[in-house]
Amino acid sequence: MAGKTWRGAVVGASTLLGKELAEELNGATDVLWDITLLDAEDAGGTITAAGDEALVIQPIAADSFVGIDVAFFAGEGATALQFWKAAHAAGAGIVDLTGALEGQLHVQVRSPLVLGGTEPDLATIAEVSAHPAAIMLALACRTLRATDLERMAATVLQPASELGNAGVEEVHQQTVSLLSFKPLQKDIYDAQVAFNLLASLGSVAKANLENTRDTIRRHIGILAGDDAADSVALQLLQAPVFHGYTASVFVETSQHLDEQTLRAMLTEGQPQLLEDESPSNEIAAGKGEVLLRVTPVESRKGSAFWLWMAADNLRLSARNAAACALELLQLRPASGVQ
Repeated sequence: MAGKTWRGAVVGASTLLGKELAEELNGATDVLWDITLLDAEDAGGTITAAGDEALVIQPIAADSFVGIDVAFFAGEGATALQFWKAAHAAGAGIVDLTGALEGQLHVQVRSPLVLGGTEPDLATIAEVSAHPAAIMLALACRTLRATDLERMAATVLQPASELGNAGVEEVHQQTVSLLSFKPLQKDIYDAQVAFNLLASLGSVAKANLENTRDTIRRHIGILAGDDAADSVALQLLQAPVFHGYTASVFVETSQHLDEQTLRAMLTEGQPQLLEDESPSNEIAAGKGEVLLRVTPVESRKGSAFWLWMAADNLRLSARNAAACALELLQLRPASGVQ
């Protein structure tokens, strides 16, 4: 693929994730991308930046994918469901960041960032980019399987940007309203998120934490194996932050491991994991890796550790989607599937 320019279409280019993805592709050093930005008709004509380049967002239509090598769906799930078959019929590989295509025939949930997993099937026509929180935890799970992982208990804190521009805007408006003693806007969360931690959202919220938790757990099983997923107890909380996942993870292994050995296993076994003295969503901002801190805990049998993890959810998702696209491009000459 060296020297060849591939044509990519980012659908949902006006969203937070779409903008991050366009920037990731535009700044890629291993592949040259010629990017077309697509979105709903009301976003057409908008000028946005992708790295140092200014691009115009075009209204999406069924014929928008002619000549496109990879179509990335980063907006609404309904849009992905509406247009992915048209993109495939036009010869494009599909990378779905919305999760809407999971379960479709010849569609796989993937994270090439997690080393040691299964290879994509030759019949794959589309890849669902795995949930960023699942990637975080699977990076650790995949390595810890070799230590006879007994138990992993993770509390994951979800940022507002997982619900896109609307989620971020509502948390901002709630913060302003609380400080000025005004009524709160609750259209997205149906609950107070600002200055608050929640284990569930309101009954008419635009998202459901329990469903998201189940998705994360399912994706961990796909990326790290069902045995690893069965060892994970997972709690998902809505955090009053704009960007970045953090996770407090308690790990027990039946093998006796010292702190240095575990650190080396994690960071050398998964290059996507980087050790940091004090990971946070703020420090992780703009980074495509997962930041990690290891703290040992006394244990009567085996070993026990606390892992504190942080990742930029938008950048991690964008980087994983770009890696998924490379997998699809590599499958082309081998499979003949277009």
